[in-house]
Amino acid sequence: MKDFAARIAVVTGGGTGMGRELVRQLIAEGCHVATCDVSQQALDKTKQLCESASLPQGTRITTHLADVSDEAQVQRFRAELATQHATGHINLLFNNAGIGGGGSFVTDGREQWEKTFNVCWGGVYNCARAFMPMLVKADAGHIINTSSVNGFWASIGPGIPHSAYSAAKFAVKGFSEALIGDLRTTAPHVHVSVVMPGHIGTQIVANSRKLHTGNDSDILTEADIARARARMSKVNPAAANLPDAEIQRLSAERELSFTDDAPMTAAEAAAIILAGVKSDRWRILVGKDAELLDARVRQNPEAAYEPEFFERFAADAGWRLGGPPTAKPKA
Repeated sequence: MKDFAARIAVVTGGGTGMGRELVRQLIAEGCHVATCDVSQQALDKTKQLCESASLPQGTRITTHLADVSDEAQVQRFRAELATQHATGHINLLFNNAGIGGGGSFVTDGREQWEKTFNVCWGGVYNCARAFMPMLVKADAGHIINTSSVNGFWASIGPGIPHSAYSAAKFAVKGFSEALIGDLRTTAPHVHVSVVMPGHIGTQIVANSRKLHTGNDSDILTEADIARARARMSKVNPAAANLPDAEIQRLSAERELSFTDDAPMTAAEAAAIILAGVKSDRWRILVGKDAELLDARVRQNPEAAYEPEFFERFAADAGWRLGGPPTAKPKA
């Protein structure tokens, strides 16, 4: 697929971040898009942005409220797409939806761990199952699964568990690679790519907190503050004695910083992903930090989880312990 005009794409997690930018850039190329998210408000904003930019003539965008970790909701999404787009096929499936959380398998609650895993991995599985027949029916198809640098390096620094998200992203990477041979044998006109971004300026930190806690406000509840204090104390024990107002301020600063201080915007990441699909690349690294980390893990995998490995990488990539980069990576 050298261009996306008149094709039909499904984008999960299209309400914010890379999902929203994928939708906007696909629409701008004349691709029909059906996108889902757990927030109707976010979906409405995505659609508004597409329409305000003037949709190419005849291009259609539909929005669908669906939690990709719930197979029944994914199947309803598929049925809505088939009806609203009057089609029995799709050409592109962007399994982009994801959340963070559930850091420790040992000490964090099972509910948060499984929610994170079920969205990040289960969402890919459910959507691939649901939409595969529609991809096979097309003259050309492509599945694009978003993994992460945490799909080949299960860490955000020493002393900070990151097991649910990393396990899910490893699963996404492994599944995508397994599909290469599977599709070549069973449906050679359907291709697959696995996307591994580094730190991209999205709202995943804030969105994940809101989804896990059920608190859609930017103001933390008492329980939210307790969780944030416990998380911060893992990095800096002095955080245990901070007043609630300071915890609130630092949490808001962290969520904003993850978006605003990123070395790459969501729009830039989406452009790299779409270029990779057009080039039929099965492995798409997104960001200089992703490229640097990939090279170093391959160079010395036995050392990848030693503190010194992270310290050297963080110094060169501008990462900080347990948080987003604070500077652009070195060339």
